[in-house]
Amino acid sequence: MKMIKNILDSMTAVRWVLLVIELLLIIWFAAAFPFGNAGTVIGGIMCLFLAAATLEWNVIVRFAKRLCKTGTGKALVISVVVIAAAMVLYFAMLSAMMLRSIYNKPDKPNVVVVLGCQVRGDRPSKMLRRRLDAAVELLGQYPDVKCVVSGGQGSDEKITEAQCMKDYLVEEGIPADRIIMEDKSKTTFENLKFSLEKLDELGISRDITIVTDGYHQYRAGLIAKEQGAGEVTTYSADTEFRHVASHWVREWVALTKFFIFGS
Repeated sequence: MKMIKNILDSMTAVRWVLLVIELLLIIWFAAAFPFGNAGTVIGGIMCLFLAAATLEWNVIVRFAKRLCKTGTGKALVISVVVIAAAMVLYFAMLSAMMLRSIYNKPDKPNVVVVLGCQVRGDRPSKMLRRRLDAAVELLGQYPDVKCVVSGGQGSDEKITEAQCMKDYLVEEGIPADRIIMEDKSKTTFENLKFSLEKLDELGISRDITIVTDGYHQYRAGLIAKEQGAGEVTTYSADTEFRHVASHWVREWVALTKFFIFGS
């Protein structure tokens, strides 16, 4: 009896630990507001569902046991468990590949491609500034390497992202003649496609080092390879901590879409 009691106490302790983790994750996703995205909503709902399941675990177990008394119910329970396990494995594998891409740094870059992001007026947003600061750091290490800044103009932007990025890099001491502007793209797919076409026009090899946020590197690399890039390496900007969870989950969705429909 004592052993059974210890097991039950351990299970209760694990549930409370899980609940604390789930509540912290909910707070993390909520912290992205008011600049949330699809990942904020999806991640928040997932964590709320998990927290509810943790709280009502005993009820769920009893319900599952009742279902298992019939062949159809047992098949349903097994299907739900298998699907849940498959989803966990799938997202874990995506995360592993995303993490691997973050640290795929070059020995020496051939050409740097900086992917655009929101411009506020004529100045870079906080996220874009972080990417540009990473580019400045990398370009400072290799003063003979050229840089492509890639990004068109949104309806709420005064200038193109490429022009904003070039202006910022020049302000930070990068010579203008090292900077190649690609100012037509609207998506990551177009960023890479048009940037590679610019390199072809200039007779520069398609071996590229992509500068973007870490969570974005894996998909950007897949798109670059799909568009005929040579060796693809990465130099990742730090994402503001409060946005990491929401962007990470959004990237799961974007990668799944990429695998099913292509870029």
